[in-house]
Amino acid sequence: MKVIHPRPNPIVAAMYTLRDLDVDVIVVHGPAGCSFMASRMIEEAGVRVVTSGMKDDDLIFGGSDSLVETLKLVKERFDPKNVAVIGTCASMIIGEDLRAAITRAGIGCNVFPVDCHGCMTNNTDGAIKAIEGACRAGMIDDGEKERQIRLLRSATAAERSTGLTSKQYLTPVRGPTKMNVANTIADAFRSGKRVACAMLAKKELAYRFADMFLALDTARRKLGGELFLAGNLDTELGLPRIRRYARDITGELESKGVSIDAVIGGLDEYAIVGERMKEAIDGFAPDLLILVGMPHMYPGFSEDDILITDQPRQLSNYLSMGCRLAVGEISSHSMVMGTRTIVPMETGDTLREIVGE
Repeated sequence: MKVIHPRPNPIVAAMYTLRDLDVDVIVVHGPAGCSFMASRMIEEAGVRVVTSGMKDDDLIFGGSDSLVETLKLVKERFDPKNVAVIGTCASMIIGEDLRAAITRAGIGCNVFPVDCHGCMTNNTDGAIKAIEGACRAGMIDDGEKERQIRLLRSATAAERSTGLTSKQYLTPVRGPTKMNVANTIADAFRSGKRVACAMLAKKELAYRFADMFLALDTARRKLGGELFLAGNLDTELGLPRIRRYARDITGELESKGVSIDAVIGGLDEYAIVGERMKEAIDGFAPDLLILVGMPHMYPGFSEDDILITDQPRQLSNYLSMGCRLAVGEISSHSMVMGTRTIVPMETGDTLREIVGE
C-alpha cells in the first residue's frame, strides 16, 4: 500500500540518533536549508548542527571542498571530540565520497560519515546508518549496534501493522478536550476501582508522558481506589542520552513519592515491550486502562481504554478505530527538547484541577 501522508525523514532520524549518541557536532552535507527545523530542535538539546551549504555548482563539480572547509571551521570553532558527517539527498545523488573528504580535512578528532539520504525506504533506515557509522567509529560496540537495529526494525513493523503507515492517508486532528478523559479517571477512583497506566514512551517524549504518573498518583491519594503503574524506564538500557532521560525521570518521580510498579524495558524499546507490559497489567486486572506514549504498541488495546498520544495523525488513527477516549498532547516534542525535568500534560493538569490539587 502506498502511504501518501507525510512521514519522518531518514536524514532527520539519523540526526536524532546521533544526538542520542551524544555526538558533539553534526555536519549536514547538503544545501543550507536541508533539515533546518530538525537542526534547530536538536541544537536545543545541546548538539551543534552545522551545514556545508552546498550550492548549484557543487551539484555539478562536487561539494567536497565545501565539506573540508566546514570540517576545519568546526574544529576551530568547537574543538569537538566526536563529529558525524551526514549525507543528504543532494550529496548522495551525486555520489559524494564523505570518507575521502573527512580524511582530507584531517581535523584530528573522531569524525565519521553517515551515508544516508531522504529517499531511503523507511525513516528508520537513516537511523540504522547512523548506528552503523557510530559502531565503526568506536562509539558503541557490536552488541549495542545489533540491539539498536533490531529495535528500529521492530518499530517499523509495528507502524505498518497499527501505526502511521497502516493507512494510506490520515488527516491530522487535535482531537477532543481532556475533560471527558479526566472525568472518567476521577470517577473510576471515586468508585474504588482499579486503574492501571502503561507508558510506552519514545525516548525524550517520556519527559511529558511521565506526568500522567504524577497526576494519577495525586488523584488516587485524593479520591481512593487502586493504581498500578508500568513504564519503559530502565536506566541501564539504551544509548547514553536515552539512559540519562530514564535516570532524570525516575529520580524526579521518586523525589515526589511515586514508584513504578513494573519497570519494563528502556526508552528505546517502546516497540517491543508491549507484550510484557500487558502481562504485568493483566496480573493487576484493572477496571480502567490508560495507555500513554505509543498506545498502538500495546497488544489488544480496546475502544474503552484511554489512549494518549502526541501525534495528530496517530490520534486520527485511534479515533477512526472507535477509541472514543483517545486524546492528543499535541506539540509535546517541541516542549521536551532540552528539558531535564517532567513537563506537565494538559490531561494531567485537567485531572489535577478536577480533584482539587
